[in-house]
Amino acid sequence: RMSKNKKRKYKLRDNASSQTGKTTSFLCSQQAYDMLVINGYTKLDEIPAIVSGCRKIAELIGSMTIHLMANTKDGDQRIENELSRQFDIHPSKRMNRSQWMEMIVMNMLLYGSGNAIVRPITKNGYIDDLQIVPTGRFSINQDVTGYDYTISIDGVTYSPDDILHFVYNPDKQFPWKGKGITSSLKEVADCLKQAQTTEHAYMKSNWRPSLIIKADGMVDTFATKEGRKKLLSEFVEMDDIGSPWVIPADQIDVKEVRPLSLSDIALNDSVELDTKKVASLLGVPPFVLGVGTYNQKEWNNFVQQKIRPLAISIQQEMTRKLIYKKEWYLRFNFLSLLDYDISTVASVYTQLQDRGDVNGNEVRDKIGLSPVDGLNEYKVLENYIPVDMTGMQKKLVQSKGAEDD
Repeated sequence: RMSKNKKRKYKLRDNASSQTGKTTSFLCSQQAYDMLVINGYTKLDEIPAIVSGCRKIAELIGSMTIHLMANTKDGDQRIENELSRQFDIHPSKRMNRSQWMEMIVMNMLLYGSGNAIVRPITKNGYIDDLQIVPTGRFSINQDVTGYDYTISIDGVTYSPDDILHFVYNPDKQFPWKGKGITSSLKEVADCLKQAQTTEHAYMKSNWRPSLIIKADGMVDTFATKEGRKKLLSEFVEMDDIGSPWVIPADQIDVKEVRPLSLSDIALNDSVELDTKKVASLLGVPPFVLGVGTYNQKEWNNFVQQKIRPLAISIQQEMTRKLIYKKEWYLRFNFLSLLDYDISTVASVYTQLQDRGDVNGNEVRDKIGLSPVDGLNEYKVLENYIPVDMTGMQKKLVQSKGAEDD
């Protein structure tokens, strides 16, 4: 039985099980409780690994240029006009394209639980601004049928046809609504939050001495708190760092202590494992989150398998809501994110130039050089000719003429 004073130093933690109906209580000191227990709901945007992974995806999508394309009989052709400039340079009055797109992706993945809302503002029939609606200012409302919905922004109801609604991870019951990554990362987020709390509490703990000083308990000065402080000030504390200690050998014995480290409790291994789980669930390579080393093939696969599908979802929503000419559509420049060294790029485009597929200035553009006069012509090597014209090669015609003579 504990007295009232004792009760104040300890905290009871009840853990009720809904399956068994039993309640288990744990008795621990306040210091241990603060170190080992985290209170409240763990938000995903409080976990550095999750935020870092989502931020990397958002930054990459935001860095890609947006091309306005047109379907033609000879293939897709890029269009450069005021509309293409609107999307690629200044979609929003207060943000550039990169910042604007990053915020959309962060709302899709993290802040908006799978939903990002953009409100188009028009002026004289033209797009004047594409305003990103903060996640706390909109709500998605199901209609009575369950097959359609409306969007409320600051209390004003809008039809989905009038609003850009970007969805990530559609809900199984309401496919027009996103779920984000909340459910899949919640358990891992709790583990990372617990590890972070434990590490901080461990580093701030008062019971991690680097030295233990053994003194004779019979000494009068050691009997009181003031005496112990006086003993330390006389024999231990030094004004100059690195100065030797001079202590009485018969009264004081100093020994080095190796305190329990984070590696001893396998905290680092647990954090690394949980970080890999976060990388897997987000679809990013582990080295993006600081685990492992960079791998070119993993990076290119990440761009193709994660960045590209998410960007296609965004460009499709923008095309069907903002582009009314059926031959036109928006496309992200995915090739700009792939990691290829300059020698590989130069080799590939030089071969294309030899076949007449690209001209010299297009090759120079790919390796970062400015165009020059005289390289806009498409040329082809002599050997690359149609099969039905093989008998018309100059060297064969000359040989035939020599035989006739």
